[in-house]
Amino acid sequence: MLLLASKSPGRLSTLRAAGVEPLVRVSEVDEPAVLADLAHERAAAGSPAPTPAEQVQALARAKALAVVGSLCAEERALPGLVVVGCDSMLEIDGEVVGKPRTPERVVERWRAMRGHRGALHTGHFLVRASDGTTAEGVSTALIGFADVSDAEIEAYAATEEPLWCAGAFTIDGLGGAFIESIEGDPHGVVGISLPLLRRLLAGLGVTWTDLWGRPGGAAGSTGAGSGA
Repeated sequence: MLLLASKSPGRLSTLRAAGVEPLVRVSEVDEPAVLADLAHERAAAGSPAPTPAEQVQALARAKALAVVGSLCAEERALPGLVVVGCDSMLEIDGEVVGKPRTPERVVERWRAMRGHRGALHTGHFLVRASDGTTAEGVSTALIGFADVSDAEIEAYAATEEPLWCAGAFTIDGLGGAFIESIEGDPHGVVGISLPLLRRLLAGLGVTWTDLWGRPGGAAGSTGAGSGA
């Protein structure tokens, strides 16, 4: 049984399309604080600044562990329950960008990245609820952005679709027409890499096909929306 520690509709729909109906519980992680702590730890240790892959992995870890910590004893005892946390960031022209949050930032970002290529990193962190065993990995895909016009950018920003999407774009919605190419797993670009998730689950003793057609049950009523 899988519990998705995210309110992202893209991640949820990706899992459902693959035959997996997860439970859903949204973490309340302070993402800027997690990244600030990571940067401070690296600086204090005299280590290089965290890479984009390390940043998304830290956020995915924080989300999964926060949700595991919120589970009651009965939920932890659910047979084979695995909590998965994910986070994504776009790395382009040496800059790491997350969710734009405002239409103005969407316009600014698209004007800078149109006609360019970027790397979309998605961290995955899994925890087996019964004993705390973990597995983790990062999916990376190279994205080619179309040379869209100012009018197209402004129209896209006005839809508000990209406000809470890493890199200010989607491939499974209105933004799909603005993506020229993808090198890597497209599911990872949506927010959760199915091939990587299958391998990580196998490391925790969970066979992917055993998840097909198994509804999450009453605990799934925690709901899902859009965002992290």
